[in-house]
Amino acid sequence: MSIQMPPVGIEDEQFVRFSYKTVSDPTWTETDSSVIDPVTYQAHIRMDDWNSTVEKQYRISYRLRDEKGRMRTYFYSGKIKPDPVEKVTLNAGAFSCISHMEGSIDGTRCDYPDRIWFPHTDFVESVKAQNPDILFFTGDQIYEGRPTAPDLSSQENTRLDYLYKWYLFLWTTGDLLRNTPAVIIPDDHDVYQGNLWGANGKAVPSAPSDSSYPDYYKGREKYWRQDQGGYILDPSVVNMIQSTQTSHLPDPYDATPVEQGIQVYYTDLIYGRVSFAILEDRKFKSAPGAMVPEAKVVNGFPQNRYMSGWRMDNPDATLLGERQLAFIDDWTTDWKDADLKAAISQTLLVNLSTFPASFTTDEGLASLPSPPAGVIPEGYRLAKDMDSNGWPQTGRNNALKALRKGYAVMISGDQHLGSLTRMGTDRWNDAGYAFSVPAVGNLWPRRWFPPETGKEHQEGQPPYTGQYYDGFGNKVTVIAVANPELTDQKPGALYNRAVGYGIIKFEKPTGNITFECWKRNADPEKGEEDMYSGWPKTINLMDNYDRPIRTWLPPYIIKGLDNHPVFQVIDEENGEILYTVRVPSYRFQPGVFAYGGEYTVRIGDPDTENFREFNHVKARYNKPTETEIVQF
Repeated sequence: MSIQMPPVGIEDEQFVRFSYKTVSDPTWTETDSSVIDPVTYQAHIRMDDWNSTVEKQYRISYRLRDEKGRMRTYFYSGKIKPDPVEKVTLNAGAFSCISHMEGSIDGTRCDYPDRIWFPHTDFVESVKAQNPDILFFTGDQIYEGRPTAPDLSSQENTRLDYLYKWYLFLWTTGDLLRNTPAVIIPDDHDVYQGNLWGANGKAVPSAPSDSSYPDYYKGREKYWRQDQGGYILDPSVVNMIQSTQTSHLPDPYDATPVEQGIQVYYTDLIYGRVSFAILEDRKFKSAPGAMVPEAKVVNGFPQNRYMSGWRMDNPDATLLGERQLAFIDDWTTDWKDADLKAAISQTLLVNLSTFPASFTTDEGLASLPSPPAGVIPEGYRLAKDMDSNGWPQTGRNNALKALRKGYAVMISGDQHLGSLTRMGTDRWNDAGYAFSVPAVGNLWPRRWFPPETGKEHQEGQPPYTGQYYDGFGNKVTVIAVANPELTDQKPGALYNRAVGYGIIKFEKPTGNITFECWKRNADPEKGEEDMYSGWPKTINLMDNYDRPIRTWLPPYIIKGLDNHPVFQVIDEENGEILYTVRVPSYRFQPGVFAYGGEYTVRIGDPDTENFREFNHVKARYNKPTETEIVQF
């Protein structure tokens, strides 16, 4: 648990106390006190012997002098729910991009008071009514320019400026965070950058003299430094920001810092028998300005319009990096205490975005009007936004091929455009489903209005659905999109931009996963009426890996296990683990992707460490029908 305090003076008490009890306990059990960090003003509680099967009440106490100089004890309380391992369905809420206002800034205030959206009461009340078991905040919890201009005058002032904006996020979400566990990961705006290509943590280069900028940066020189890759803020400030948002997460998979001593936090979390990979898809990512200079990139957008999207791939460019790919490889094979898997990241592994053909970057998006409901604007073209994880294509495909080995769905934000897609690498639909949740407060209303209807379009669905190549040539099947549209709700600058949030329901016995895209001020009792068109959508975990099966192994019937069995298939020719999955059944017939060969099949339950292994299993062209009964 992380406990966020305001700045405390050097003569104030420097620690907080944590106490807990069950509902029936008459007295509080007090643990050791926790010192308040002098940089983040956070205190941390870690208890490794916590009984997660029983709901507990908790209480944070802090002593402070009142206006008469007397020491008084103040309390903050809530509850810690039991791990919902017995719940049939785990409900997760997912949120992104919480801007507090629209309009101009003079450094201290909004020029348009009717466009102040803070404190987002309608959104919070709607989410509370959903009663999610766990919360995911996938980035842009703060915007460096809202509601005041960023203060970069000194490291100390930047830290205080950030804390002010971070406190507004906590003020907004406090009623949610008080009683519900949360995963929070920072994105680019959280570290005061419009776009971030972390380049393994390096510092951005110094700005050149005005005369030495490339011609295509004329009038847009402010983007040059970030386009070269790295962090603009001092690493100590970056670490402070990351600590406030991620220090309550499980320990990192590999805690080795990247360049400049910037810390990492990528890790996994198991909650309610769902295993979540928490990824950092900004920190290791290469910068397009450095990797494809011939594209003439400005703010992530190529100005060389004669260069096709697929030619912008650079196989040497990094997306997740080797460290995170190794983590994913381990995570996909580990199904202990888990029935389903999902990956949480900042942004989407495809570029689902269009803008008017006259645009060379997305700078004009904020001023584009929202069309009337049902109207599809014409004259749009596919965007090539390298801030999305549609670039670099090789890195994107490597990430998808690693994640699909664990049949994982993907959950992200950042794009300000709610969407449900199915990813493809070598073929359409050969990788998993991805849900990108809409912005809570949308400053940048992206939209998906491709010039043509997708292939394999389903009758009755919007014309912007079906199979597409994105601007970089990546294969994607578009299932549902929450595009901006005019509404009669006020303020229009907020509600006309398709604002909202996501709910993901993991039904553990069946392996079904339901995605719901809710309007910001939804009444959950109205059901689909207050969801965006195209939702809800239910898939099965087995849908997340759909490579063509070339040959087959025998069907297996499993007896004697309490939990559904985990199957792992290994190619004996090269030792590659093809996939590992807890199948939602006691019967499963593995398929493989090569013509023939011999394979090792491991079957069992990692919860009990009870496994059987079958070696030299031959793959057959004709699908075997004689079952193998495996008795435990």
